[in-house]
Amino acid sequence: MESKASRRLQTIQDHITSAAADPLSTVQQNQTAGEFFTKQGYSVVLPEKLKTGKWNVYRSAASPLKLVSRFPNHPDIATLHDNFVHASETFRDYKYLGTRIREDGTIGEYKWTTYGEAATARSAIGSGLVAHGITKGSCIGLYFINRPEWIIVDHACSAYSYISVPLYDTLGPDAVKYIVNHSSAEAIFCVPQTMHILLSFLSEMPSVRLIVVVGGLDELLPSFPLATGVKVVSFSKLIAQGSNDRHPFRPPKPDDVATICYTSGTTGTPKGAVLSHGNLIANVAGGSFEIMFYPSDVYISYLPLAHIYERCNQILLAYYGGSVGFYQGDNLKLLDDMAELKPTIFCSVPRLYNRVYDGVMNAVKSSGGLKERLFNAAFNAKRQALLKGKNASPMWDRLVFNKIKNKLGGRVRFMVSGASPLSPDVMDFLKVCFGCSVMEGYGMTESSCVITCMNEHDVLSGHVGAPNAACEVKLVDVPEMNYTSDDEPYPRGEICVRGPIVFQGYYKDEVQTREVVDEEGWLHTGDIGLWAPGGRLKIIDR
Repeated sequence: MESKASRRLQTIQDHITSAAADPLSTVQQNQTAGEFFTKQGYSVVLPEKLKTGKWNVYRSAASPLKLVSRFPNHPDIATLHDNFVHASETFRDYKYLGTRIREDGTIGEYKWTTYGEAATARSAIGSGLVAHGITKGSCIGLYFINRPEWIIVDHACSAYSYISVPLYDTLGPDAVKYIVNHSSAEAIFCVPQTMHILLSFLSEMPSVRLIVVVGGLDELLPSFPLATGVKVVSFSKLIAQGSNDRHPFRPPKPDDVATICYTSGTTGTPKGAVLSHGNLIANVAGGSFEIMFYPSDVYISYLPLAHIYERCNQILLAYYGGSVGFYQGDNLKLLDDMAELKPTIFCSVPRLYNRVYDGVMNAVKSSGGLKERLFNAAFNAKRQALLKGKNASPMWDRLVFNKIKNKLGGRVRFMVSGASPLSPDVMDFLKVCFGCSVMEGYGMTESSCVITCMNEHDVLSGHVGAPNAACEVKLVDVPEMNYTSDDEPYPRGEICVRGPIVFQGYYKDEVQTREVVDEEGWLHTGDIGLWAPGGRLKIIDR
C-alpha cells in the first residue's frame, strides 16, 4: 500500500505538471521552505487541499511564503501608537492636518498643524482623560464628522490604551444610544450639534462620565448638577488640563483592541467589529506592498472616518508622512475644497466617480460638433496607448484633458476606488482623463479593510486584483447557487479570507462571530467571486 506521504508527493507533482502546462503560470520551487507553488500573474496558488474544490488557496505574489504582519522596512511598528510615534519623530515639522474653517466659522485657505504639534495635542488629550479618571481599556466615543480633532483623539486613544468607538449621524440617535451602552463608553467627544442629541438621552447612558465638546465655547456649555456624575468640558479646556498634568503613555500591545467599528446590522441592532492594533497594522503593512506614498503627498479627507476604509487610509498616510486636508463637511462643496487643497491622492467610492463620469460625458454630448469629435479622438488615442502600456501624446492632455484634471485640483496622481464595484468603463475613463494610476480594491470591516487590491501597473479593468500580502484567499463552493471550483471557464465560489487581518470577532456576540469565522480561522465574506486569468479576483454576486 502506498503511504500518505508518497500520495501527497504524487499529488503535488501532478499539480505542478498541470500548472506547467498553463501558459500563464510559472512554477517555482523553494528548496528551503520545501513549498511548491504556482504563480499566476499577481497571485500565487498554494498546494493546500480544501474540503471542497481544488488546490486553491491564493496569496499575493509579493509575499507568497509568509503572510505579512508588519511593515518590511519597520518591523518594530507593531501598534497604531508605534506608527504615530514613528511618524511624529520622522516628520516632526511636516504639515499633517489641515482645515479651511476659521474660528468664527468662515472659510479661508488651508491652515496646517504639523506632526509634532499633533503629537503634543495627542499627549495632552490622553493625559486629560487619565486625569478625569477614565480607566485604561475604556471605550471612547467619537461623535462628529471628519476634522483634525478626530485623528488627534484617535492617536490619544492608541497612546493611552483606550478603545476608539466611532458614532455617526447616519445611524440615528437610537443606534448611537445603543452603541454607547453596548460598548459601555466612559467618554464621548462630540460637537455642539451632536452634544444636544446626547444630552437628550444622557440619563439612559449610565456608563458615560465625561463629554468633551469640540469647537464649543466654555461659557456656552451646560454645567450639570453633580448628581448625574457627568462632566462636560470643551476640547480646548481638556487640552489645557492635560498639558498642566502630564501622564506617561500607556502603550498598547499588538493584541490589544484598537477600535470597535459598529456596522449597521441588517437585523436592526448594529454589530461591533473588534479590531486589534495588530489587525490594522497588518492590513496597512500588506497594502504598502502595492501603495507608496511620500511626505509630499496631499490627501483630501471626506470619506467617513467612522468607516474602516478611511481609517486605514489615515494610518498609511501617517506612516509615509503625507498631509491630510479636511473637507468643510459638505459634499456639495468638495470640488471647491479640492480646488483649494490640490490633493495628489484621491480615494473615493463608485458613486462619486460615476457622477464625475456622467458630468463630463453629458458636457461632451451637449457641446456637439467639433468639440465632441475632438474629445472622442483624444479619448480613443489615449486609451489605446494605455492598454498597450505606453504613454499617449501629451498633446491630448493640453487640448482636452487638463480642463477635466483641474476639476479635482489638477495634481491628482493616484486614485483609489472601494466599497462597491466600479464599472470598467468608468475606470478606463478615470485613467484617460486624469492621467494617473487608478486602483480598485475590495475589503470589509471584518478584515480590517483591504482583502484584495489591483496592482498599480495592471492595465486590465473590471476586477479587484490579487490578495493583500497580509492574507490568503480561497473560494468555497456554493452548490445551492451553482457556484463551484469546476465552473468553466473560471472557478467560482464564496470568497473566504484568513490571516492576521481577520478581526477578533463581534463585540459580546459569539454566535454571530461563529457564523462568519470557521474553526480553521477562515472569514466567510458572503460575497461570490471568480478567479480571472493572472490570479485576479472578480466579484460577481452576494
